[in-house]
Parts: sequence; C-alpha cells; structure tokens
Amino acid sequence: MDVLLERFPYRYVENGTLDNGRPDFRIQKMDRYSPRWKDMYLCDNGMQLTQAMEDFEYTKWLDPACVPCYVKDDSIVYELPDVEGIRVSDD
Repeated sequence: MDVLLERFPYRYVENGTLDNGRPDFRIQKMDRYSPRWKDMYLCDNGMQLTQAMEDFEYTKWLDPACVPCYVKDDSIVYELPDVEGIRVSDD
C-alpha cells in the first residue's frame, strides 16, 4: 500500500491493482475510537482521487459521516460607499 497524501483525518492511498489491471485508489479515514485507518471511499479512477486530493471540500463531501462541506460564509456583508453623492450600485 502506497500512501500518496495524508491530510488528517484522511489519507489517499494506492492499494495494488484491481482484477481488471487498473490501480486500486482509496480514501481512508482515521477511526475516532482507535488509531487505525479504515477505508472510507473506493475511488472509481485516478482522476477522482486527484480531484479529492486537490479539493479537500470534495473529500469531505464523499465522507459518509456527513461532514459539513462547501459551507458558504454569509456572516460578512460589504456595503459600497457613496462617492461624491452618487450611490455606487453593484447591480
């Protein structure tokens, strides 16, 4: 098993080859109760694994534990200032 990338609590591994001769790519997650890695998701191909390694939110989206992902931050609202009596509109 080759560990390609580790980003706690996930790691991305290549676990040999499948019956069809293609690489077996998996995403593993550290177990909450014991210090062991468990298979969380079996990737369809290398492109999916690459996307998951580049986009950490996608990895969380694949997690069956329903980890919050792609959360939008609406807490900051920006107002455009008046410029010499002319209201600047963002329309």
